[in-house]
Amino acid sequence: MAFLCGPRQVGKTTAARKEVPVVYINWDDQTDRQIILKGPNGVYHHYKLADFNKSNIQLVFDEIHKYPRWKQFLKGFFDKYQGDFKVLVTGSARLNVFKRGGDSLMGRYFLYRMHPLSVGEMVRTTFGQSEIRQPAKVEKDLIPQLLKFGGFPEPFLKGDQRFYNRWKRMRTEQFFYEDVRDSTNINAIAQLEILSEILKERAGQLVNYSTLSNEIQVTVNTVKKWIETLESLYFCFRVRPWSNNIPKGLRKQPKIYLWDWSYISDQGARLENFIASHLLKAAHFWTDVGFGDYGVYFLRDKMKREVDFLMIRNHKPWFIVEVKSSANKRISPALEYFKNILGIDHAFQVDFGTDFIQRDCFQEKRSIRVPAATLLSQLV
Repeated sequence: MAFLCGPRQVGKTTAARKEVPVVYINWDDQTDRQIILKGPNGVYHHYKLADFNKSNIQLVFDEIHKYPRWKQFLKGFFDKYQGDFKVLVTGSARLNVFKRGGDSLMGRYFLYRMHPLSVGEMVRTTFGQSEIRQPAKVEKDLIPQLLKFGGFPEPFLKGDQRFYNRWKRMRTEQFFYEDVRDSTNINAIAQLEILSEILKERAGQLVNYSTLSNEIQVTVNTVKKWIETLESLYFCFRVRPWSNNIPKGLRKQPKIYLWDWSYISDQGARLENFIASHLLKAAHFWTDVGFGDYGVYFLRDKMKREVDFLMIRNHKPWFIVEVKSSANKRISPALEYFKNILGIDHAFQVDFGTDFIQRDCFQEKRSIRVPAATLLSQLV
């Protein structure tokens, strides 16, 4: 089986239904829900799956994670009809959170995480046999449009501000009053919404759980659980500090970022989040397709030297990225410091004030300034 997860309206269902023939079964549909409750045999007989050419059919179970016994259902279906059908499970919650202990589906699925549109995805649709690709021409209006409307397909492709405003309001309502309600036991929705608004204002900043606890009048443990919930439903993600081999390195406090960077009003924070989202998408994709094990971190020590992002590959530092809103002639001293102390080959000072240039960043072994368009075109 394949699990395809990602935020609401990122394009999972569209991607899932491209396969032909496909049997699409949606837990949110009342009729489909009644059929699922009859168990694997009920699904098999209702959809007359015996009549299909088994090698060509794809079964899609959408949002089935909302069913309390979804893992048992899929395990039973897979064990009985293994090899007969291609099974794709999609959901707007982090299906991989259930890897923690006692996962009855262990060894039965591969996980794929779907992200909003990115620069690399817009300039090419094929992927090579290695992580990094040659730079590809990025049109001048692509990044401004992505920054303005976000990477979710519908508002980005429409490119209309009024449509975007309506879409954002509708999606926010669905998130809190459908996704949160269906997937959690949280009753204090109003306070959770306040927390989400605070996180929008503080994207790219260190998370202070005690401060948040005082602001929304809940315990520190509740704040932590709520942020984990928002993460599991693809509202936000945390980037943690990398402290290995960093003298007096920051060890605990993470930074917070949003899956939809267009929610962020501060321009500098939006640009940083834009890069964070692209790096996370690359790390997830490279990991999910089997290139290795990747992760995104940041660097900071007690002397307040800081670099925005570190990409690790197979548990070792690979490249670092410092984000600048405009062209800056001087390389950040912190970028040079951490490059040297970690022995990293690639250190990029990325700016949004310079147009795309045809230059392979990853051929450079020294700290360099590079246009955001160039670096991002080489990622996913």
